[in-house]
Amino acid sequence: MSDLHLVPMPRSVTTTGGDLVVDALSETISDELGEEAYRLVVDQEGVRLTAGSDRGLVLGRATWSQVLDAATTDAAGRTVVPAVHIEDEPTHSWRGLMVDCSRHFTPVPELRKLIDVLALHRMNRLHLHLTDDQGWRVEISGWPLLTEVGGYRARTLVGHHGTSEGADAEPVWTDEPHGGYYSQDDLRDLVAYAGARGVQLIPEIDLPGHMQAAIAAYPELGNIDAPIAVREVWGISDHVLAPTETAFQFVREVLTQVIDIFPAQWIHIGGDECPTVEWEGSAQAQEFMTERGLASERQIQREFLAVAHEVISRAGRTLIGWDEIVEAEPPADSVAMLWRPGADVPFAQRHRLSCVYANCATLYLDHYQENPKTEPVAIGGLTTLKDVYGTEELPGDATAAQRELLLGVQAQLWREYVPTDAHLEYMIFPRLCALSEVAWGTRTSYEDFVHRLGNGHLARLDRLGVRYRPLT
Repeated sequence: MSDLHLVPMPRSVTTTGGDLVVDALSETISDELGEEAYRLVVDQEGVRLTAGSDRGLVLGRATWSQVLDAATTDAAGRTVVPAVHIEDEPTHSWRGLMVDCSRHFTPVPELRKLIDVLALHRMNRLHLHLTDDQGWRVEISGWPLLTEVGGYRARTLVGHHGTSEGADAEPVWTDEPHGGYYSQDDLRDLVAYAGARGVQLIPEIDLPGHMQAAIAAYPELGNIDAPIAVREVWGISDHVLAPTETAFQFVREVLTQVIDIFPAQWIHIGGDECPTVEWEGSAQAQEFMTERGLASERQIQREFLAVAHEVISRAGRTLIGWDEIVEAEPPADSVAMLWRPGADVPFAQRHRLSCVYANCATLYLDHYQENPKTEPVAIGGLTTLKDVYGTEELPGDATAAQRELLLGVQAQLWREYVPTDAHLEYMIFPRLCALSEVAWGTRTSYEDFVHRLGNGHLARLDRLGVRYRPLT
C-alpha cells in the first residue's frame, strides 16, 4: 500500500502482490453498495470498478487516477500497475471548501481548477460566497446595478488596515479599482462542469447583514437616506437591509433566481454578523417591530430568515446558514454551519439542527500557516497543516444522535488578504489535502500522512499546476 501514496486514504486497501498489465476500466453500479461507496479491483481478470451510484463511480475514478500514478510501461508499451483491492466509502456526506469570491473576485478558470483538485481529493462541495459588503458577484435579472455598481470598488486595501508602523497608521491602498461578477450563464456552465466531476456548487447570498454592496447599488434597500459606496475596508458594516416590503421582495427575487441557477439541495443565506444598530435608530424599523409585535431588533433578522425560508422550502430546497441563524429562531429543517468557537455538534443538537462543522479554530484557511514573519500577510491566527489534520469534528463521546446530525466538514478561505489566484492556492494547499482525510474519515498518523504527501501526492498537484505551500 505504501507505494500508492493515496490521499485521502481509502477505508480498506489490500495490495495482492505483483504487477499486472491493464487495459480499460470496466464500471458497474450495484445496489449492494452505499450511494458513495465503491470497490476497485485490479487482478488477473482486469480492472473493475463497482459503485452504489454514479456518484460512487466518480469517486472510484478519482482513486483509480491515483493508482495509475504508480503505473509503469513494459517493453511492449503496455500499462502495468500494482494488483490491488480497495473497498471505500466516506464517513461524511458533506466534504467541502468555501471560497470568498466577494472580497477578491475569483475568476471562472480558477474555480474550474479548484473543482478539478477537489474531485481528485473526493471532496464534493464547493461553497461560493457570492455577496458581501465589499462586492456583489452574481448577475440578477431586473437588478442590473447589483453588478454594475455593487460589483466594483474604487480601491482596495493592501495588507491590514494599518501599515507595518502599527495599527493606528494610515491604511495603504491600491491605485486600481477591483471588481468582477459572474453572469448567470457563467454559473450554469460552472455548475455543469462541477457536476460532471462529482462536485456540487453551494451558493451563498449573505443576508440581511453584509449587504453594503447591494445597498450602494440600490439605496432604497437600506435604512438611511444618504448614499453609500461599496465598502472598501474589511470588517463588518453596520449597513443592513431595511425591514420593508421592497427589501423583502428583493430577497425573494434574488433567491428565486439563485435557486434556478444552482440545482444543489442547499441554499446558503449567510445570516452571520448582522448588526442591529441601524434598526435601533430607524423610525421605520421601530414601526415595523410594533406592527409585527417583535420584542427586539434581533427578531427583525428572524423576519428576513422567514422570507428566505419560504422561497427556499417552496422550491424543495434546504436553507443553510452560519451558526448565528440560531439567534433568529430558524425553522427545524434548516442546517447550521458551525464556525464560531464553542459552536460544535452539541450546540447544534441543543438547537435541534443538522450541521456542518466549519470551526474557525482549525478550518479557516485564511489564517497563517507558520510564523507570520516568514509568511505572506494573512488575517491573523495560526492554522498549520497538522492543526487541520487534527480537526475534531465530533466530541470523543459523541452519541449516535449527534453523529446523525453532523453532515460533514468544510474549510473556509476568506479573501480579504488573498488578492491573487496564486496566493489563494498557497493558502488552500496542502491544507485541503489534510481536510480531505478528515472529511473522508480515514486518518492515519500525521507522520504517515506527510510521508504520503511528500512521496507521491504533491507530484499530482504539480501536474495540475497547483501553486501550493511547500512542506517544511
